[in-house]
Amino acid sequence: MSTSILTTKLYIPPPRPKQVVRPRLIQRLNEGLERKLILVSAAAGFGKTTLLSEWIASFTASPSSTDRGETYRVAWLSLDKSDSDLARFLTYLVAALQTVTPGVGNGVLAALQVQAPSPEALLTSLLNDLAAIPVPFVVVLDDYHALDAPPVDLAVAFLLEYLPPQMHLVIASRQDPPLPLARLRARGQMTELRAADLRFTSAEAATFLNTAMGLSLSEAQIAALETRTEGWIAGLHLAALSMQGRADTGAFVASFSGSHRFVLDYLVEEVLQRQSASVREFLLSTAILDRLCGPLCDAVTQDPAAAGQKTLVTLERANLFIVPLDNERRWYRYHHLFSELLRQRLHQQLPADTITELHIRASIWYEANDLELEAFHHAAAAHDINRAERLLEGRGMPLLFRGAARPILEWLASLPVTVLDAHPSLWVTYASALLFIQQIAGVEEKLRAAEAALSDVEPDDNVRDLMGHIASIRATVAVTQHDAETILVQSQRALANLHPANRPVRTATTWTLAYAYHLQGDRDAAGRAYTEAITASQAMGHYVIQIMATLGLANIQEADLHLATADETYQRVLELTGDPPMPVACDAYLGLARLSYQWNDLQAAQERAQLGLDLARQIENTDRTVGCELFLVRLKLARGDAAGAATLLATAAEQVHQNSYALQQPEVVALQTLLALRQDNLAAASEALGSHDIPLSRARFELAQGDSVAALATLAGYRQQVEAMGWADELLRIMVLQALAHQALSEEEAATHLLIDALRLAEPAGLIRIFVDEGQPMARLLAELPVQGKGPGYVARLLAAFAAEQAKIAGNTAAALVDPLSERELEVLRLIADGLSNRGIGERLFLAVDTVKGHNRRIFEKLQVQRRTEAVARARELGLLQAPPAASTD
Repeated sequence: MSTSILTTKLYIPPPRPKQVVRPRLIQRLNEGLERKLILVSAAAGFGKTTLLSEWIASFTASPSSTDRGETYRVAWLSLDKSDSDLARFLTYLVAALQTVTPGVGNGVLAALQVQAPSPEALLTSLLNDLAAIPVPFVVVLDDYHALDAPPVDLAVAFLLEYLPPQMHLVIASRQDPPLPLARLRARGQMTELRAADLRFTSAEAATFLNTAMGLSLSEAQIAALETRTEGWIAGLHLAALSMQGRADTGAFVASFSGSHRFVLDYLVEEVLQRQSASVREFLLSTAILDRLCGPLCDAVTQDPAAAGQKTLVTLERANLFIVPLDNERRWYRYHHLFSELLRQRLHQQLPADTITELHIRASIWYEANDLELEAFHHAAAAHDINRAERLLEGRGMPLLFRGAARPILEWLASLPVTVLDAHPSLWVTYASALLFIQQIAGVEEKLRAAEAALSDVEPDDNVRDLMGHIASIRATVAVTQHDAETILVQSQRALANLHPANRPVRTATTWTLAYAYHLQGDRDAAGRAYTEAITASQAMGHYVIQIMATLGLANIQEADLHLATADETYQRVLELTGDPPMPVACDAYLGLARLSYQWNDLQAAQERAQLGLDLARQIENTDRTVGCELFLVRLKLARGDAAGAATLLATAAEQVHQNSYALQQPEVVALQTLLALRQDNLAAASEALGSHDIPLSRARFELAQGDSVAALATLAGYRQQVEAMGWADELLRIMVLQALAHQALSEEEAATHLLIDALRLAEPAGLIRIFVDEGQPMARLLAELPVQGKGPGYVARLLAAFAAEQAKIAGNTAAALVDPLSERELEVLRLIADGLSNRGIGERLFLAVDTVKGHNRRIFEKLQVQRRTEAVARARELGLLQAPPAASTD
């Protein structure tokens, strides 16, 4: 899944020999280190890159030259059009930063391999890493004008806004980048060098022409050239090259005039004509290359008389607009302006077939040297559809997953429909690329086009493999919609057609199949498929599937009550997602929060759930945020914060409704029902339940109504289904409620047997909250268990948890009430909540009715309410009444 990095993009161009020293500009750049941004903006040929190279060489060699006495590290990134893809830009930016501090940004690289998280999430993670770098450093983005990507501009603007103080950004561009420059300028956070600053002065022009270029011009001739070029360095350079070896320099200077474009065309023609035929051919043939090295040039030119490495060195010595990209003089590039003009002449002077052949040669060399993205670019430039189509596959890991989504989509969009129809795999790649960047709406159209194109093709292994890939993509789209039936059908169709050697797609399909089984409740099948996907993805380094399948397996282990194993598996997910974790780790943190909750470690559950929520918010268009919020609602209820739970639940429920998050709807209804019952509001609970088929919530509601018989009937029907499916967690929940229902009917023996069975199921997992959440009825039932029914130490732990819960409630009450309720008043309050009249309370507690009324009055005063129903509701908010006790039908 890794992206091949062209390391020459990260090299700092070394200073040129006999370079004109420009102390006035070096001083300006040094002063810029007091600010966030240094912008060097001017047209082509004004020496932007050369100046920055000289500056960096000065302060890396001599820290004192910065006037601040600090040693700066430098990260350099030479940008080109392909970096307009945000994922590719960030990949190269991190690679550049890692030349300053190894390991920085690893979390960002891992996240880019797994999914398409929000840019803000990626940048926040990167900024946190950058803030930890202990030394000052400079990041140079050269040739920023080559980009055409608002997402990249937004990313750079975000970095600028939150740049750590020890970091400084330098941007070199032919035009002002679309960044908040006015704001930075107003805040005094930017230093600017423009054409007026960069153009050569008369003294600099004289030094350049007579010293660097070896001419012997008079002051008048230098002044004339400087005036006519307006200090434009490229113009002076070309003029100097044209005059080398001429005897009539005076006549040349006199004839030299015109605009930059005219001067450029004239001078380039002059320069080229002064080169040998073999050099001219070399320059034109290699003009198609963004970067040059000897072997690559040899492969492209195929001219034994002009050896690539020797020619490059000769061009550099002649100062012929060639820039070394490393200290070993292995990689070079042409000056951008010179490259553009060479390419113009290439298309003017060479036939299209010859240019196509040059691109094919470059593509073959790049492929042989494992630079598949560059090989693809040249194949596309050559309009070699077959070759580009093959290269897209990326030797088992498609280029799509290596930061090439944007150029691939641009290329596919440029192709005529007839070409795509002739190459159905390109339609499939088109759909896959759209899915990768989450443009799901356009996926199905491309898949149907692929099917139409394949309908006239004789079926063979390749056709069947494409049909399998189409089905796999449809299965993945269905995963985003949690559509189990569609996932299952499409996954099975995919596996039936995919070639056995197509391991990446087969492995991805095994995961989608596992998810379908999971949604359908077939946990055994899901567990087997998840395990198979983990093994296969781990073997090939397919981290996307490995992480998702490991998460799925942990969910299964948790549901099967193998909590210790699930804990280890969730921790494994965190290892895979890196540090800092990528956003998909939110699911692992939520799983760990649920485990902590069941083990009654509410603080750990809170911390893990909050971590999960923070990460989930970094993923766009997902229901993961709602999942974390719903868990926090349950946690607030456990802590007695009914008001906070209600507020958060309302927010989450609105999100579920607005976004049609069907998978989360049952949990919303269950929590709405539970909250209403905790507030003793049967009408609200009934409204929340409506016609939803949620047996456990329905049974709770029936118990609260006092209809324990109906609750047992509901639970019995559901238990048959659960036992048939083998759902251990749901069976345990059913048994707990069945025990409480029998207790409410005074059927103590049945209640005891059910509770003992529940304890046997729960004890190996160490579950606590599933019992504690049922409040005092469960505490009484546990306390009344016969000695032989009590597991060694387990029931004692549960009763201790209940006691701690009561102590916490008492503490909360003391803090919330100026005058806490007495024990007798608490007894009266519980009987009020049970629905007893004043006379009934008096009979139960052996008190006179007037005494009961006195207790009522004091309870109402302390709780600051006026009615019985208000007293019960207020008591539940304060945790004085944990759960509505089931009424007896006696």
